[in-house]
Amino acid sequence: MNGATLDLPEVTVPLLAMVQSKYRHYFDPNSGRAPFRNRRYEFGGGPLQMPLVRAFLAACAERQDADYRYLFTLLGSELAANAIRHTRSGERFGYYTLTCERLRDGLRLTCRDLGRPVESFDPDDPRYLKADPRGLDAQVKAGRGLALIDALASEWGDNGIPFTRKVWFTLPYDLADSPWNHR
Repeated sequence: MNGATLDLPEVTVPLLAMVQSKYRHYFDPNSGRAPFRNRRYEFGGGPLQMPLVRAFLAACAERQDADYRYLFTLLGSELAANAIRHTRSGERFGYYTLTCERLRDGLRLTCRDLGRPVESFDPDDPRYLKADPRGLDAQVKAGRGLALIDALASEWGDNGIPFTRKVWFTLPYDLADSPWNHR
């Protein structure tokens, strides 16, 4: 076929069809399964996976009220978007893993990405992430992700290792210390 291309019809495939059946309940808030202790899933590093990411996050927070689910999904989506945008996870064949832990008083979400290429790393001088202090300014065009997490989660942090980054946040069930709760 010397360089000729086939004219194929466009096909739409539901994202959930790409999830192995043994993990489908991870994306269904009405699965009826018993509460989990840890839930982990590896996502492909492209923006087309974001609806699947949001379904995973909403299902992780399924037993909480709508405000909590919305906030947990918002903050978790920011971690995933940062992995795609700022690390090798967003490159071809990239991936990142979201792990949700059910704690006694809230949920903790950890995003482990492929990090950034670095020439050298000094374990005695780790490089921790910092939220942009201007990130919540409506005029700023970027830097909102960690600023939102810093403002709305009870705690957050990262492992300080730039070539295999783990960023996490904890969101208490009662949202007691969150400005979200003070509308």
